Amino acid sequence: MTYAGVLLFIVLGSVWLEFVFKLGVFRQWKRLLGALLIGITPFIVWDLWAVRADHWSFDPAQVAAFRLPGELPLEEFLFFPIVGLAGILTYEGVTKVRSHFQSRSS
Repeated sequence: MTYAGVLLFIVLGSVWLEFVFKLGVFRQWKRLLGALLIGITPFIVWDLWAVRADHWSFDPAQVAAFRLPGELPLEEFLFFPIVGLAGILTYEGVTKVRSHFQSRSS
């Protein structure tokens, strides 16, 4: 469950930005979904290929037993949309805070 704990930490470390800074990322869910799908699809395909080719594997002691088709652990699959979401929220949060301070200094 270590991997799931890391994912939870990433979610908790970034989702609050949506509400504190009123970013509106979740309100634009179609745009968010599109951005995530564009970003995560090649990485999931690459990950599936690398596992199948035995380039790497996942320690069963570190991940949940549930596997997706292709022997991809659920946590590995979730990693890509969660990190993508965290990146988008962080970018939008920094953009909003930066523009706030730039308009105050002008």
